[in-house]
Amino acid sequence: MVELSSKVSKTLDKTKPGIQIWRIESMEMVPVPTKSYGNFYEGDSYILLSVEMSWKSFNRGDVFLLDLGQLIIQWNGPESNRNERLRAMTLAKDIRDRERGGRAKVGVVDGENEGASPGLMQVLTHVLGEKRDIKPAIPDDKVDENLKSSLKLYHVSNASGNLVIQEVAIRPLTQDMLLHEDCYILDQGGLKIFVWKGKNANKEEKQQAMSRALGFIKAKNYPASTSVETENDGSESSVFRQLFQKWSVPNQTSGLGKTHAVGKVAKVEQVKFDATTLYAKPQMAAQQKMVDDGSGEVEVWRVENNELVPVEKRWFGHFYGGDCYLVLYTYSVGPKVNRIIYLWQGRQATTDELTASAYQAVILDQKYNNEPVQVRVTMGKEPAHLMAIFKGKMVVYAGGTSRAGNTEPTPSIRLFHVHGTTEYNTKAFEVPVRASSLNSNDVFVLKTPSCCYLWYGKGCSGDEREMGKMVADIISKSEKIVIAEGQETPEFWVALGGKSQYANNKRLQEENPSMSPRLFECSNKTGTFLATEIVDFTQDDLEENDVYLLDTWDQVFFWIGNGANKSEKEAAAVMVQEYLRNHPSGRDLDTPIIVVKQGHEPPTFTGWFMAWDPLNWADRKSYEVLKAELGDESSLGQLTSALTSKQEVFTATTTLLPEKLETFPLDVLVNTAAEDLPRGVDPSRKECHLSDRDFEAVFGMKRSAFGNLPLWKQQKLKKDKGLF
Repeated sequence: MVELSSKVSKTLDKTKPGIQIWRIESMEMVPVPTKSYGNFYEGDSYILLSVEMSWKSFNRGDVFLLDLGQLIIQWNGPESNRNERLRAMTLAKDIRDRERGGRAKVGVVDGENEGASPGLMQVLTHVLGEKRDIKPAIPDDKVDENLKSSLKLYHVSNASGNLVIQEVAIRPLTQDMLLHEDCYILDQGGLKIFVWKGKNANKEEKQQAMSRALGFIKAKNYPASTSVETENDGSESSVFRQLFQKWSVPNQTSGLGKTHAVGKVAKVEQVKFDATTLYAKPQMAAQQKMVDDGSGEVEVWRVENNELVPVEKRWFGHFYGGDCYLVLYTYSVGPKVNRIIYLWQGRQATTDELTASAYQAVILDQKYNNEPVQVRVTMGKEPAHLMAIFKGKMVVYAGGTSRAGNTEPTPSIRLFHVHGTTEYNTKAFEVPVRASSLNSNDVFVLKTPSCCYLWYGKGCSGDEREMGKMVADIISKSEKIVIAEGQETPEFWVALGGKSQYANNKRLQEENPSMSPRLFECSNKTGTFLATEIVDFTQDDLEENDVYLLDTWDQVFFWIGNGANKSEKEAAAVMVQEYLRNHPSGRDLDTPIIVVKQGHEPPTFTGWFMAWDPLNWADRKSYEVLKAELGDESSLGQLTSALTSKQEVFTATTTLLPEKLETFPLDVLVNTAAEDLPRGVDPSRKECHLSDRDFEAVFGMKRSAFGNLPLWKQQKLKKDKGLF
């Protein structure tokens, strides 16, 4: 059976209804304190257990995985969608390959046709009890619908001599509602709360605005995870601005090319991120996901033949898509030494390398007493702090390897998309060598056998150009030829395979676009439009079984995956229209809506994604293909028969033990110090190494009865018997 760490075994309550949560640390499950439930962090992984293990925990709209060690059963709710089924299937395959060495079987039960899987249903019944009516699908749109009507603006002022907080009832929201002398609280109904601080507001107003905003969370019974963000007068974020109708900044274009007059609009000051303040401001560190400025000690290893090989310092920051790397970062806060292990995994790395990299991360973690924080990084999703470690010199190659003795030919021409404005947020990502890879908002480096071109899009800023120069020196030591967009030489286009269309609309040509693009995953399965925003999006976020909305403000794209259902395709235009009509900023209903099909994306769409790969879809397997690969009906039948006849499946009251745990005589375990125990024996779980006969002789009960006792009573019995 599945082996759980002692920390989990001691805290796992298999009978108490409710939720139990563990965070993955050092490849182990560490219990999350109850008071922290609801707070999830991007760099971590979590396991949630909704007790009890019975049909009561199921519902018709979701997909459930039941892991029985030798067998993993995926139960598809009748109203679950293809994407949910694919993700669950991918997870099941991952568990089988990484944790079971490919030896476990995966079976699928479709809730709408359970009769087609009698053996698997027999196992489910054995584990979960007799099947009863399954709960209806949990509606995902309740909160979303409430948010549409709950966006509220509160005015905070003490101009009258007393602090007054009053709701501003005027709708829609407009920029001129915000007075520079006061502060405001913009409440998104529990999703997020903004505190806007006027540049002429006094200290008390600013303090009270933040204090009252934090008080909203408890007073309005919002989730503890509700974030409160500060917006300073003149440097508002695009997320905040888009909640208002026609927000204007100097020289900004709005809608379809209309220009705002400067008038009395406050000057926008570009405030640069100062990483040195992270030490003194933990809240900023949390918001920026940066523990420090990246100036600590760095060690890098590459996985070769399942072992770690040190990477030379001169190659720090170079990551190849065919490799896996471990980055150990050491920093100090006062006298305390802290460590982070970044596990970077390339898209083209083999399964063996992926597995070996995870294993090596555990070994490295153990070397430092299991204290480091572990962060798994998927290629293309590099967190800000990892980029900061390499001081703007991170280069990610699409494929290949940097291993010694590599025989793969190195491309003579390579194109890199440089994204970032400072050494804390810059990386260069290799993209296909073609003109369509360019976009007007960024910097690109084109390396050829004879020279290196630095191409500056019309919308790139001075900071982006400076970072482009720095990265270009890392990529190539040859002469750099600077080319401004529109002044390309014939040789430049020849190196790219010829001139062709690329993303160069007017919005991309703005040096500081007033509104950042936003990507939403869309669904209408509940009968109501639901859009879930994806932050820091990449091409990998687009799932072929879904539809997505890309809002670039002056136009809206509707991307339809090849596996999207018929109703979603038919409702595409209606859904986008509803999005525009319900947008709190009062959007122009004449905004162009462009429908894009998977595999046929125009440059005007792909230009908003970093390192778009037109061949990316070819490597992805559909749910049907993956199911066919994992399914083996004959072996599944034999396994389900064996499991139900030998009683080898566990229930909610079964003590979870390793599948083949070595047993020892009583005299070897009783009153024996930890250092004298046989190899592999956990001192805190000596009783698990007793035979069933010895266990019952010592404790006078079966293992199942012992497992149902309170933890304190188990510990007392173990102490009394010399097994603690």
